[in-house]
Parts: sequence; C-alpha cells; structure tokens
Amino acid sequence: MNKLEKLKENLSKYKSAVIAFSGGVDSTFLAKVASEVLGDNLLLVTVKASIIPNSEIEETKELAKTFRVKHQLIEFDITKTNTFIENLPNRCYFCKKDFFSLIKQVAYEKGFEVVFDGSNIDDNADYRPGKKALKELGVISPLAETEFTKEEIRNYSRIYNLSTAEKPAYACLASRFPYGEKITVDKLERVEKSEQRIRNLGFIHFRVRSHDNLARIEFAPGEIAKGWEKRNDIEKICIEAGYNYVAIDIRGYRTGAMNETLNT
Repeated sequence: MNKLEKLKENLSKYKSAVIAFSGGVDSTFLAKVASEVLGDNLLLVTVKASIIPNSEIEETKELAKTFRVKHQLIEFDITKTNTFIENLPNRCYFCKKDFFSLIKQVAYEKGFEVVFDGSNIDDNADYRPGKKALKELGVISPLAETEFTKEEIRNYSRIYNLSTAEKPAYACLASRFPYGEKITVDKLERVEKSEQRIRNLGFIHFRVRSHDNLARIEFAPGEIAKGWEKRNDIEKICIEAGYNYVAIDIRGYRTGAMNETLNT
C-alpha cells in the first residue's frame, strides 16, 4: 500500500471533518484527497487575519470552488491579542491556539467529527511551538501521521494537477519579525505591500524580514543576482512602503531565519 492509499484509508475512518485551509501546498493536497473520501461531509475553514495576505485568502476561495467543497471564512483581529503583539518566541503557540479554537468551535456547532491540519513530517525539523497547541486541542495531522514529506506532497499534487504543486513555502507575515519586536497592523501591511510588489517584479522564493525601519531581503540562491540587478526598484518599493533602510541578505533565503537567534 502506497502512502496515498494509506492516507485515504486513514481519512475513511472518520464520518466528517473540517480542514484548517490555508491554500498552501499541504492543506490543498489534503483537501483534494479528503474531498474524494468524505465528499459532502467535508468543510474547509480559513481564518482571515492581518497576518495573512489578502491574495492568499482569495486563493483559498478559488481552490474551494475548484474542489466543489464547502468553504467558510472566519475573521479574527489577532492584533488585539497581547500575546501576539509582544511577539515572544512562543508566539506561534498562542496564534495556533486562537485560530484552531475558532475552527474547532465551527466544527462543533456544525456537527463535524474532527479537525484536520496540513502539517507534514518535515515540519518536525524546525522550531514550531504551535504544534503544542494542536496537540492540546486534539487536532489531527493526517499527512504527518502518514509520514508524507513536503516533496512527496508536491509530487502527488503534480499528479493531481493541483495549481499549488510548485507554490513556494509560505509562513504567516508575523514570521518576518525578530522575536521581541512588537507587531502592529501598520508593520504587517508594510511587509505585505513590499512582498507583493517585489513578487510583481518576477521573484518567487524570497522574504522581506522586517527589523524596525530596516527591510532585510532574503532571496533564494538562484534569485540573489537578479535581486542585486533590481536593487533600485526594490529599494524604491520598500521605501514607499514605509522603511527607511533596505538591505539584501548575502546568506540568502532560508526557512525559519528568525529562529536562528534561539540557538545562540
């Protein structure tokens, strides 16, 4: 039995489910497979908050229509939460606890049996305090349980011809700030605006890391040279978004960059 068959077998053990749906590679693949197994007994729920770009929210709507699966948006003002604003190293725990508590409430009110998330086995390699919240709330991670890696999910997504198969890894906008720097709506909007406009220049794998008034841009190795060529455009974009200084990180893009200071 291959992993896809095993995943379907595991999903078939449940009568109904809600999927925390971000529109990323993992949750989209899970939604597609679960829709084949559970049909109308599946609901996709997306939390709309200022840490998630509007473009990502719109994509979840389109994907849900493609799968012909019920989809619900929940709005949540996370910037009113002190544990989020203070931006401590365990911030992700509180965010996940808030988001998934809302999703579980929807599942309970609508009579769905369980809540799934799209975590995969590779997620264990990075510092992810949010996993504790998922465990406490009883959220199930079918992809991780079936030991799907990120690359395997991408491979099966290609077989399914999913539009997210080649989608770059994504993390919420809060991950752009160093721990300890307070996060505000204005700062989140500044990052979102900068990243969207840089993406419009043709860049794919990058992050705008926000250090107070400095925008530190991480480009994937294959895009650093292009980033240097476009430095004047990039500087203009970030200055217009509200930064005073702009820098290109010579180490390039790496996931979990803001967690590096936790090991020092």
